[in-house]
Amino acid sequence: MSGIGYKVVETQIYDGQKPGTSGLRKKVTVFQQKHYLENFVQATFNALPADDLKGSTLVVSGDGRYFSETAIPVICRMAAANGVGKIWVGKDGLLSTPAVSAVIRNRHGGEAYGGFILTASHNPGGPDQDFGVKYNTENGGPALEKLTNAIHDGTTKIKQYFIADEDLNVDYRKTGTTQYLVQTHGSTKFRPFTVQVIDSVEDYLKLLRTIFDFDALKALLHKPDFAFTFDAMHGVAGPYAKRIFVQEFGASESSLQNCDPKPDFGGIHPDPNLTYAHDLVNRMGLGDHASSTIPDFGAACDGDADRNMILGHKFFVTPSDSVAIIAAYAQDAIPYFKNGLSGIARSMPTSAALDSVAKAKGLDCYETPTGWKFFGNLMDTGKCALCGEESFGTGSDHVREKDGLWAVLAWLSILAYRNNTMTKHTGSVIGNMAQALQQTVLGQPKQQMPLQLVTVEQIVKEHWAEYGRNYYTRYDYEGVESDKADAVMKHLISKQVRCRENVHAHIDSVDFNPAALANSWVSVLQMHRAQQAAP
Repeated sequence: MSGIGYKVVETQIYDGQKPGTSGLRKKVTVFQQKHYLENFVQATFNALPADDLKGSTLVVSGDGRYFSETAIPVICRMAAANGVGKIWVGKDGLLSTPAVSAVIRNRHGGEAYGGFILTASHNPGGPDQDFGVKYNTENGGPALEKLTNAIHDGTTKIKQYFIADEDLNVDYRKTGTTQYLVQTHGSTKFRPFTVQVIDSVEDYLKLLRTIFDFDALKALLHKPDFAFTFDAMHGVAGPYAKRIFVQEFGASESSLQNCDPKPDFGGIHPDPNLTYAHDLVNRMGLGDHASSTIPDFGAACDGDADRNMILGHKFFVTPSDSVAIIAAYAQDAIPYFKNGLSGIARSMPTSAALDSVAKAKGLDCYETPTGWKFFGNLMDTGKCALCGEESFGTGSDHVREKDGLWAVLAWLSILAYRNNTMTKHTGSVIGNMAQALQQTVLGQPKQQMPLQLVTVEQIVKEHWAEYGRNYYTRYDYEGVESDKADAVMKHLISKQVRCRENVHAHIDSVDFNPAALANSWVSVLQMHRAQQAAP
């Protein structure tokens, strides 16, 4: 085996390479600028401790969006030149964001040191659309701000980057292991470097089997009175949906929509909400072109499969209600939580639905700034087992990312529990409680009164009756320059001070400085909240 050398490439500085809450996101045309991607990747390597990086294992994969085919080989070659020992790449370059977290945390006992996720999440893909790169650390979660600030600082000073010669080519279209001898920066020796292309689904599926009762979920999907549909929006969730719903549960392939990943997401804006998930919304009877046959349950995930939307028959479940209902049922319906929840959390721009569940069940409930890394901090300290945010993100401490398919299976588990298909869980069985009570009151034998399906709408309305219903308004402003957005927020805050002086109301204002909330949280003026109540 002949050795592969590396190059030292002189580069130029680009402004604006500051990672946000989910990495660096820009238009593809920006990333296509000479040295642009390489600068950010090298700045990331430079920000990591050299001794930890040397010989380490990293994950490099993403949602398959446009420019991934260019970025994956570049990052692999740069990793080799910077002393990394092994790269895991999902087959076809595909790994969902929660699956990357699972691979980092669990594969080979947590061997991976971290990983690069190539995604712009729910943003559109294509030659003129969005691309993104973010680095996740060894806990499987997004890098905290101490590291992302160091990365940004590095991009403002970078003068050169290191990349292995093009003889190091990566074929990630089939699983297998390829070994190379590569010269690394700072050494005249050639060191082993391995690229292993792994099954994109298997590690994540293995984890899900430890969380949910797969037999119960399969039984639910085979109930003659239950119809199910899932929309992957041509994102990375597609291969996972086929493996889980079709191969594991035996669902019909016709129950899946848009499950073939495409670099441009088939022209879809892959954001699972009522605005963009047109096919699912229509199929569930909520759109302008309702389907003639409406399923009982529908769900969608975004481009990188970390967001979710839950729908019932002509019924929409808000993200805030969704996480609250999952929390209310978690101990009974999801085996992973059979011993209870250590705590729950939500991002600030959500309703207080989760707080009501926490109060009723005696759980600690935390409120965080937007950004999943803040939930991860709580999880790493054992304070939070389940959480959700405003932008259709829900998850638990099984990984350190929000997890769209996890949320879908959580809802199916609730439906299985309420419809008496649970087989393994040892909690109290109260499925179809209302109908069982009706039978008792009427004194009619069970066999003479067929049970009706407990629906998504029924579960939500029962939740409202027990815990109360919360209302809130959210406004999304897309494509706004960050500097101008910051100026708007500062202007609103200044107006609020005057409002306190002139309005006879109590206003509670909160600026989040998470350094006061948990270790290593530094996020100044990220969000501002004003609550007005009657005096």
